[in-house]
Amino acid sequence: MNDAYASTPTLKPARELANLPPRFPGESAEYRRARNDLLAEEIELRRQIERVAVQRRALPPGGIVPEDYRFDGEAGPLTLSQMFGAHDTLVTYNWMFGPQRGRPCPMCTVLLSAWDGEMPDILQRVAFAVIGRSPLDKLLAFKQERGWKHLRIYSSAGNTFNRDYAAEDPTGDDNPAVNVFTRRGGVVRHFWAEEMGPSTADPGQDPRGAPDLMPLWTILDMTPGGRGTDWYPKLAY
Repeated sequence: MNDAYASTPTLKPARELANLPPRFPGESAEYRRARNDLLAEEIELRRQIERVAVQRRALPPGGIVPEDYRFDGEAGPLTLSQMFGAHDTLVTYNWMFGPQRGRPCPMCTVLLSAWDGEMPDILQRVAFAVIGRSPLDKLLAFKQERGWKHLRIYSSAGNTFNRDYAAEDPTGDDNPAVNVFTRRGGVVRHFWAEEMGPSTADPGQDPRGAPDLMPLWTILDMTPGGRGTDWYPKLAY
């Protein structure tokens, strides 16, 4: 057994917790039975998410970052280690807005728009950087257009960070990537990266990480129509 699970307490069966009486106006006995069956699965899903989070936190030390990458930021040049500020953890997102793109990826944009609203809370716990390969002026112009207030935007146009940690081809398309870094005793290490993609996708599903980082999809997953099969966000409607 993984040491991360050694102290897991004995939990009540999810089916026992999900044995609820009728709750809402007009619901049938058939609906309540099906809803309680679903609730039991939702409880198990929550528990699985927590087990995965415990296992993630228990990862051994990752690789030492090969160089202190230098970026262009809104307040001037800075290095990866300086992005941490007062924190010991840094989360980075590779924004698909490379120099070959006239406009950024719509999927990245809807995700970043959601995170912008959460950023004041996120920054209480960790540092967070949004990194794109385009020149900084181009990235910031879109930030202003979109009305983002809290995202910290950086250009990696002069380094290999995106290639090293997002497998991007400098002459080809961008790749999205979430990476987490730690700083201990002045040493910066890679802690975790979202590594799900097309090669790990199940048949009939878009490649995505788990848990899904996009609030949009979380909301749609609660609806009868779900995510749909041919709808994607746009930059404007």
